[in-house]
Amino acid sequence: MNLSEAELARYLLDTPDFFERQADVLASVRLTSPHGQRAVSLQERQMEMLRDKIKGLEHKIIEMIRASQENEAIAERLHRFTRAILLTHNPGDLPDVIVRELKHEFMVPRAALRLWGAADPYTALRFAQGASDDVRSFAASLHAPYCGANSGFEACGWLEEPETVASLAMIPLRHGAAESTQAFGLLVLGSPDPTRYSADMGTEFLARLGEVSSAGLTRLLPVF
Repeated sequence: MNLSEAELARYLLDTPDFFERQADVLASVRLTSPHGQRAVSLQERQMEMLRDKIKGLEHKIIEMIRASQENEAIAERLHRFTRAILLTHNPGDLPDVIVRELKHEFMVPRAALRLWGAADPYTALRFAQGASDDVRSFAASLHAPYCGANSGFEACGWLEEPETVASLAMIPLRHGAAESTQAFGLLVLGSPDPTRYSADMGTEFLARLGEVSSAGLTRLLPVF
């Protein structure tokens, strides 16, 4: 009776004690090594497979450690960013503090923000001016931060050397995290690197930056 490879494989799987009863067969099995054309024993081949598996696991562990270290570094930067906002005594200084800290902590080449509906003591300041109705409508329409190419957005003009900006992230500033909450400002990040803010990148962390910034900037809004 001739068995197919599938039938033979099934027989060996269903008969785990086969090689215990046929130990001489196990000792005489020779396989081709993946590291050359030489023949190796089944035990050697299993050891090679185990070493390869261990090596793969080591690479995964290294990647996990690297990701953990990167996440820890980001968390520390976010902590310092939040702390700087909390320690700002004069509310009118907050926009400059936020822009400065974003550039420093997160290595953002260009950053700016504008608010609308600011309380009377702040309406004459630079950050409370220059946001057109189109910009306000755009900010209100964002359900998540916009990331992508600079396609001549008006808000890009708030940045230093706007002609050098190739990609943008625009983050709506709201009273709360809910999408239904009315936007009261827009935070703009720009880079000469066209891949820095791409349309397919994740926006969760940018949204967190927007929430922290919004929480601090509400001190500039009227108290109802």
